[in-house]
Amino acid sequence: MQGIGVTGAVSPALLQEEAVAQSAAGVMGPGAVPVTLTLNGKVVKVTVEPRETLLDVLRNNLDVTGVKRVCDRGTCGACSVLVNGKVMYGCSILAIDVQGKQITTIEGFALTNGKPHPVVEAFVNNDAQQCGYCTPGFVVAAKAFLDHNPNPTSDQVKDGLGGNLCRCGTYMGVRKAVLEAARVMKGGSRG
Repeated sequence: MQGIGVTGAVSPALLQEEAVAQSAAGVMGPGAVPVTLTLNGKVVKVTVEPRETLLDVLRNNLDVTGVKRVCDRGTCGACSVLVNGKVMYGCSILAIDVQGKQITTIEGFALTNGKPHPVVEAFVNNDAQQCGYCTPGFVVAAKAFLDHNPNPTSDQVKDGLGGNLCRCGTYMGVRKAVLEAARVMKGGSRG
């Protein structure tokens, strides 16, 4: 008990100085602030409130609609985007926090030289979409997965895409699509 009294005695002036020092470094808002994002290889300037998620800014301010709002809790993967090549849920990160980072949505790689990206094409070939709502998130996650694991097994695909959910249950088509895309991306055949 004696230790609590001694260590608990901190000067209020010291606490106030520390709070001012911390708040002066990098506080944005409370109103809308200008931010610069690198989206699909292009620099875009947008004004956002610091509380706005990347998902909201993409859909509402930049008209990028491949990212979907489903759970809005970071559990389904429908809002998957790549941030510096890593899959992230757009509903779980603030737009102001991804300034200076490369943000890629499905729109950023769906077509390469006028042709569908091999992952996109494989999803079509394998009926890996039903209602299609979760499909962009799966495609983004599949691309990132294949970028890091170009020769996966079916079990590795299952584990690697475990952060994405499909209410229609088209998981077998998704897995087949990812395996086909892996073959094609290595120069192999589609079948």
